[in-house]
Amino acid sequence: MTLADPEIEAWFARIREPARSIIRRAADVLVSADPAVHGYLKYGTLQIGSEGDLVNFVQVGRMPVSLMFNRGSRLRGEFPHLEGTGPSARFMRFGAVDEVDARADELRSIVAAWLRFERDGA
Repeated sequence: MTLADPEIEAWFARIREPARSIIRRAADVLVSADPAVHGYLKYGTLQIGSEGDLVNFVQVGRMPVSLMFNRGSRLRGEFPHLEGTGPSARFMRFGAVDEVDARADELRSIVAAWLRFERDGA
């Protein structure tokens, strides 16, 4: 499912600004990072992934916008804006579209690390 899918557009329509613009920009950055990555709806929210779920948008009605990287603890690399110390998930939060743009390279690096993890388990 691409981000232009009618079901995803209907999901976006239910989200108020400024969260909608932040989520849309973050999703665009993530999906454009690699042709294997796409968006889809699961558990009532937008997910981004390829063979598995990389990230989903949680608490979409609140600010800041929170992205939950489901197995973020397994990603290898330097990701200074990922938060969390638990055994699995990591989070990244955005209060404005400019923050997404400022972290776009980091988001792309996360996608690359996720694809390596899916491919190699490392």
